[in-house]
Amino acid sequence: MTQPPSAEPTLWELHRALQQMREDQNSGIQQLRDDLRGDLAAMNARFEETVSKEVYQADQRLVNTRVTAVEEAQRTATRAREADQQQAANTRKWLVSAFIAPLLVALLQLWLTSKAGASP
Repeated sequence: MTQPPSAEPTLWELHRALQQMREDQNSGIQQLRDDLRGDLAAMNARFEETVSKEVYQADQRLVNTRVTAVEEAQRTATRAREADQQQAANTRKWLVSAFIAPLLVALLQLWLTSKAGASP
């Protein structure tokens, strides 16, 4: 008993088509929920990896403090090196004067003695 194509569907066919649409809609919504849960889990994982503004600012303050400390240490080292260089220069001058001055005095005495002995 086939009906011609222009015949209207029976109540059973309409009911079955409506049930199939509901099942399709429910499975589509379930898939959307699963996708949304997965997306939310991925976003939560990314949020866990991000740094809050307060933590970032605290880290920046720490970096600035470290940079300031390194700069001060560098300035202190430069001053100490300049002081050491000045001390070394003073030591060299003292050594030169301590050894050369007596030699010059001795040479001057010899020269004066030789000049005094040659002049009579």
